[in-house]
Amino acid sequence: MISARARTGLFRGAAGLAAVAGLFAILALGGCADSLLAQDRVPVAPRGPYLGQKAPGLTPQLFAPGFVSTGIFERDVAMTPDGREFYFSAGFRTITTIMVTRLRDGAWTTPEVAPFATDPAYFYMEPCVSHDGRRIFFLTTRPRAGQAPKSGWGSNSIWAADRNGDGTWGEPYDLGPPINGPDLTYFPSITRDGTLYFSRAKVPGKDSAIYRSRLAGGRYQEPERLPDSVNGAGLIYNAFVASDESYLIAGVEGREDATPPKKANYYVFFRNPDGTWTAGTNMGPAVNDLANTQHSPYVSPDGRYFFFSSNAAAEPAAPSLKGLTHARLVELNSSPRNGNSDIYWMDARIVQELRRAGR
Repeated sequence: MISARARTGLFRGAAGLAAVAGLFAILALGGCADSLLAQDRVPVAPRGPYLGQKAPGLTPQLFAPGFVSTGIFERDVAMTPDGREFYFSAGFRTITTIMVTRLRDGAWTTPEVAPFATDPAYFYMEPCVSHDGRRIFFLTTRPRAGQAPKSGWGSNSIWAADRNGDGTWGEPYDLGPPINGPDLTYFPSITRDGTLYFSRAKVPGKDSAIYRSRLAGGRYQEPERLPDSVNGAGLIYNAFVASDESYLIAGVEGREDATPPKKANYYVFFRNPDGTWTAGTNMGPAVNDLANTQHSPYVSPDGRYFFFSSNAAAEPAAPSLKGLTHARLVELNSSPRNGNSDIYWMDARIVQELRRAGR
């Protein structure tokens, strides 16, 4: 199990260990290895909405295998409102950054490092695009003004970049107070009216809570901690909020109604007409039995699809190394479902079904 402390990605040593474990699981596939290698892979330049992927149902599907989900460590999804830019986090060992692929002339471009996330001295992840497409928020370990650089994930704050007139992104900047301060801030998510939701913690993985800050007069107001119906049961982190603020989805660790109890699971919290929040509904086995890394919930701007990350490896079958070649070993290790985190998607109507069920 990967705990809430893994929300930062742990693209370093843990990724290597996960890759080794996943590799041996795949080697154990024996006769099933060919089916793994024969999975449909996205062409070099996919075409059409959602990178040309077949729309999923209520069973999660690997997203864009071989193009987005490739066998390295991938998580976090953000899209522009028109669906023509797709952002995700990717990393290996000491490299953690944000990638982007764009729909141009009917085809998607090869993923490349986003222009605001190119400094190799720092980590970048958890992108979030505003609903007008004019601003992108993200987590970075880049030190704020007057702040001494810290190694690894010792510094987490939310930065942003704004569109230039030609559609490119301007220079990244620190959101500043009252969003950023002495505590760690991460995983931005934004409503249609500009309200910013984010996680805040003094100690990573120990005291995280969800906050929100209203936008008034172009400035973010003092953040408010969400009530105990959201923050009061288990350790909660990395919340995606719906554009109309009608629900949020977050990873929660330590609740008795998780499967198994106290394991990190995804939960959905519904906002009532009076502004109060429900106590959280477990999203069930379709998501949580697969999602071993509960830290990247996202719903597409059109509200149709739910994305999340998982480091689920291929299911082992009878062990066999007969016929194994070095080329196959390399291919297996560089394929999705090898134990590193991949991106999955499914029909977002799971959220409304859970609301109707009142579970």
